[in-house]
Amino acid sequence: MKFDLLKTVDQGGCSAKLSATELDKALAGLAKIDNENLLVDIETHDDAGVYKIRDDYALVLTTDFFPPVCSDAYYFGQIAAANALSDVYAMGGQVLTALNLVMFPANLPMSILKDILRGGHDKVAESGGVIVGGHTIADDTPKYGLAVTGWVHPDKVVTNAGAKPGDVLILTKPIGTGVTISAKKVGLAEDETYNKALEIMKSLNNRAAEIMTKYAVKCATDITGFGLLGHAVKMAKGSGVSFRVNARNVPAIDKVLDLIELGCIPGSAFRNLEFVENDCHYEKSVGYNHKMLLLDAQTSGGLLICSPPEQAENILSALKNSPHPESAIIGEVIEKNEKSVYVY
Repeated sequence: MKFDLLKTVDQGGCSAKLSATELDKALAGLAKIDNENLLVDIETHDDAGVYKIRDDYALVLTTDFFPPVCSDAYYFGQIAAANALSDVYAMGGQVLTALNLVMFPANLPMSILKDILRGGHDKVAESGGVIVGGHTIADDTPKYGLAVTGWVHPDKVVTNAGAKPGDVLILTKPIGTGVTISAKKVGLAEDETYNKALEIMKSLNNRAAEIMTKYAVKCATDITGFGLLGHAVKMAKGSGVSFRVNARNVPAIDKVLDLIELGCIPGSAFRNLEFVENDCHYEKSVGYNHKMLLLDAQTSGGLLICSPPEQAENILSALKNSPHPESAIIGEVIEKNEKSVYVY
């Protein structure tokens, strides 16, 4: 009988992130990094750092790890790896190498750890990268992820600070993985819904990155622990603009709104609500369930792409003919207003 990793955690995946509000307090006042080769740093809350090696080559550097987000060890390894690799894709880069980051209880069978590492290895291999080593420590709760290095041309870096008024917002994966995993833990998620969440989380964002690079996108991010609205707020602030988001156009996992109605709302959604409450405005037509869905912490979520308006249909068509057929236009970028994000 397989060991159920979900039984080892209260909050798994990106739901285990620190509150964005508290994280901002910790980062406030830290010395600004001044280096002419550092093209992207923490100032804009981007997905990864970018360091220029030469005029035509820059490194993309990121790391991510978390507790189990599913029951199966091999799937957990795949999902954790896909989530870490996604930061490189969000910057428009390609994966080069990865290092395993492992925290694992010494009293659990090493066969479980082997399955986690095998899942990570297979997903990195799928990305075209190679695992070159790693580090392990004993810990009471399993945790796994990667430190990833990628590369990008310095002139083609995609950041979350390049949105322009008139840009069209495109989301490449359905949301609701946090709610689904929460429901799975209490026996309320149907197998079809749970398996859909697993497939979404295991899916790489490499093809979406290739498409946005082809069409000269300059602004994007991946949707993870701060939920769609949390990451949208960060993008809008970083770009000095505001967003309008159509809640009913946002793709969602089938039946996830029913699960929210049943009360399957992870604690991370309420932390995200606290983070965005002063920066978001909701029209009266946006119901509570939709609001909480937009705040749901995602693990290995899709890319939120700010497309030039003239390329939006081309990008959407290409995405729908890729591993991301549920991609959708969910809003637009407008001139900076009183609030960062307007939801209607």
